Amino acid sequence: MKNILYNTGYFFKEAKTIIRLDLLSNVFSLFSTGLIFFILSMVISGWWISTEVMEVIQGESEINIYFDESMNSDNSLQLVEMIQGINGVREARIVDASEAYDRMESILGQEAEVLSFFDDNPFSPFIEAKIYLEEIDPVLGELNQIPEVSHVRDNREVLDRLSSLASILSILGYLVVAAVGISTLVIISHIIRQGIYSNRDQINTLRLLGAPELFIALPFLLGGLLLTLGGGLLASMMSAAALKQVYAQMSGPLPFIPLPPRDILMSNLVILIMSLSASLGLMGSLLGLSSSKNH
Repeated sequence: MKNILYNTGYFFKEAKTIIRLDLLSNVFSLFSTGLIFFILSMVISGWWISTEVMEVIQGESEINIYFDESMNSDNSLQLVEMIQGINGVREARIVDASEAYDRMESILGQEAEVLSFFDDNPFSPFIEAKIYLEEIDPVLGELNQIPEVSHVRDNREVLDRLSSLASILSILGYLVVAAVGISTLVIISHIIRQGIYSNRDQINTLRLLGAPELFIALPFLLGGLLLTLGGGLLASMMSAAALKQVYAQMSGPLPFIPLPPRDILMSNLVILIMSLSASLGLMGSLLGLSSSKNH
């Protein structure tokens, strides 16, 4: 171990020489590795963002409960108290027709002029109930048994679609991780084998001089590791630029989407990509050394 640390400068110098021997090919390998890691980072960030959005939306799950409009205010309040007592309902409140009108006006924005064609307020009062999403089935079952409830509107279809999207991104993420892993291992092992073949005379000389195998192999391990780390760093920079643009595009026209903090997302992404690039670089280098020994 002491000898390895003492010769660290030599190992890095040799790794640099190995990369320079086939510089153009290694530069292309670095860029291709960077692009592969960039695709991986985009898929993973999409997976994380969709999962975060779905969790926030689920936490804000609510249903709208419409009731007989002939009910007086006292009976409406009694109905609200009854609904609040249902297991799975966090809170409930009445949204009167005026507030419902204002909400729709806010949603329509410039198109809200269409509401002016109505002589009277077209919206009905309803009860807004925040619920625990996992309890939606028993809550709906309880509501259907209340005679004063005319119908219930929920956002379950939207949540189901978001859940399906997150599942698809999750599966896609695993597939891309597998594809990136295999591609990187093949690229790095090929680079190592090529480097060993190009330096076979020097390697044989070192063996004749009694150099241990670890001493001979370390420059090749470092070369493969440096290339994948360079690819990971390149992917991290491209991902930072891409996420900055994505957040700028989404935060303006779609401010209601609860995106996770970009800094935290980016730091987690960089840690993951650099860890993967280091692990795959080391594994690819070992694979290249192992296969070159067999031949």
